[in-house]
Amino acid sequence: MVTDGGESGDSTQTAPTAQTFEWVGAWSERRARLSPEKTGLVDATSGRAFTYRELDARANQTARLLRTHDVADGGRVATLSRNRPELVDCFFATGKTGGVLAPLSHRLAPPELATMLSTVDPELLVVESPFVDLARDVLGHDDCSVTADVEVLVVADSSDDGSHPDDWSRYDDELPDDDSPVHRADVSLSDPHLFLHTGGSTGVPKETVVTHQSIVWNSFNTVTAWGLRPEDTTPMVFPMFHTGGWNVLTVPLFHVGGTVVVAREFDASAVLRSIAEYDASVLVGVPAVLRTMCRHDDWAETDLSSLRFVKSGGGPCRQAVMEAWWERDVDLSQGYGLTECGPNNFAMPEGSFQEKADSVGVPAMHVDARIVDDDGPVPQGEVGELELAGFHAADGYWQAPAESEETFGDGWVSTGDLARLDDDGYYYIVGRTKNMYVSGGENVYPAEVESVVSTHPKVEEVVVVGVPDEQWGQVGKAVVEGDESLTLDELRDFLDGKLARFKVPKRLAFVDEMPTSGPSKLDREAVEAAFGES
Repeated sequence: MVTDGGESGDSTQTAPTAQTFEWVGAWSERRARLSPEKTGLVDATSGRAFTYRELDARANQTARLLRTHDVADGGRVATLSRNRPELVDCFFATGKTGGVLAPLSHRLAPPELATMLSTVDPELLVVESPFVDLARDVLGHDDCSVTADVEVLVVADSSDDGSHPDDWSRYDDELPDDDSPVHRADVSLSDPHLFLHTGGSTGVPKETVVTHQSIVWNSFNTVTAWGLRPEDTTPMVFPMFHTGGWNVLTVPLFHVGGTVVVAREFDASAVLRSIAEYDASVLVGVPAVLRTMCRHDDWAETDLSSLRFVKSGGGPCRQAVMEAWWERDVDLSQGYGLTECGPNNFAMPEGSFQEKADSVGVPAMHVDARIVDDDGPVPQGEVGELELAGFHAADGYWQAPAESEETFGDGWVSTGDLARLDDDGYYYIVGRTKNMYVSGGENVYPAEVESVVSTHPKVEEVVVVGVPDEQWGQVGKAVVEGDESLTLDELRDFLDGKLARFKVPKRLAFVDEMPTSGPSKLDREAVEAAFGES
């Protein structure tokens, strides 16, 4: 109870309950009011551009469509699609209806998707035309419990004249013409807005419940940490079934009134062209994407002068890749995030991106971070598991209480990543808890070894795994993509003095191309399964 403070001194009032704000979920209409004629989205594949006024009108149409299929007040729409404007329409529209957008990866196999679709249990499934057969296989799979009569809409480009199943309608045919303002649902910050699945490198991916609060606070962190501006433009190279496709830059740029350029496929040449064509000022990608770009034939001739900064995320970025961007006068630094928290958690203070190149920076404005072991926080400089906390954290995993308790249970998000903190307050990611191995009683963190091995001129990419050894218990095996004339003795000589002897790999293997999972991330589990026995 709170004393009113009136003359009698005995008047009281109850504390206010959690308030629902009219702006929650009102992304497109609020931005359309602020900058109606500003281009918010460009579809590079079709060549179409959309102002924020047009995006809000499309969101109103889509909201009416979703409501006819009960995607409101917690109802869910699942999508199986590449990056395209209709996904942005669904994001804005679910904000208006109180529905949930659950994008699924078209790169997964039918058994995985069947289980995931059953978990989501959507009222509506939107399928891009190239994935019609995949969707059929998923819906018909024994592990899919979604009813056969679930509504399915097929979305396609205007140039796509391919047929679709007779019992599935085309998305455009169902879309109402009425684009006038719609009545919005009573949505609170604690309500879910996105179901985003984890990378799925071990087992079937879990659906992470990302609330309106998570999205808003991650956007605050990104805008304040990276200094995003209304004039910023980005080519979006993350897929929109991944948290990177939404929360790394798309939603934060919509927040400030910037411009996002999407395309159906990632093509290094096309992205390089788009930097100059659209005066792109910010770019965020996984290391494999940034490496592909700087090794493309068009790299040297591409004008990169419009870029204010580039961020690498989704794994350690090799020194050679960072140097290639630095040589073009581009400020490239590493970031860190995960579906369960953020994904934007750290910022690189001005002027330190090269000096602290191996670091992910310092915690962003509204992020708490700590490094712990089983006994609690570890002393500064020691390695432990990174934990994060803040309003940008997700709410848990959908229909997975045990896993939710393990990851989110004590108010800190357990990342599963090993990290250390230096004397200046910068955080360094040294590997995954499950990837660390013990050699002769010493902990070895593969990321540290890989960082040095990757600087050998014959190494394009490397993954180090621990393998059984009779003498030392475990030793490192370097699995290399590169020049297969490299010998183990040559590699050992190169690493002499650069790494402690117990960290130097004792085995060597080669692959033609590294396997990937998720948005072009190295699939360490696949490498370990293939090479980790001996």
